[in-house]
Amino acid sequence: EGMNKVEAYIRPEKLDSVKDALANAGIIGLSVIQITGRGAQRETRTGGRGTQSYVVDMLNQLKVEVVVSDADTQKTIDTIVANAWTGNADDGKMFITPVSNTIRIRTGETGDQVL
Repeated sequence: EGMNKVEAYIRPEKLDSVKDALANAGIIGLSVIQITGRGAQRETRTGGRGTQSYVVDMLNQLKVEVVVSDADTQKTIDTIVANAWTGNADDGKMFITPVSNTIRIRTGETGDQVL
């Protein structure tokens, strides 16, 4: 059986919702990395009453990485989308890449038994 890595760039305030929903779906193992980045959209914000507008072109986000079996890939994608979505331009992106092998360092186990 094949495996895939799902990388999701999400808003920091959505982490608990995504993490809890993945756990409820049986997807326990994940890694979270704090990142700063930008996409195609740039956001203009107003500083307040009588102050200037400014452009935010670098956003704080989190990268959630999950390696799952082929059978669990779509469930993982659907769970993240449903729980990271706000409807705003900076909701994030996901990237899915095949994983050729995994190795548990402690035991030397390989393949999807490591998941």
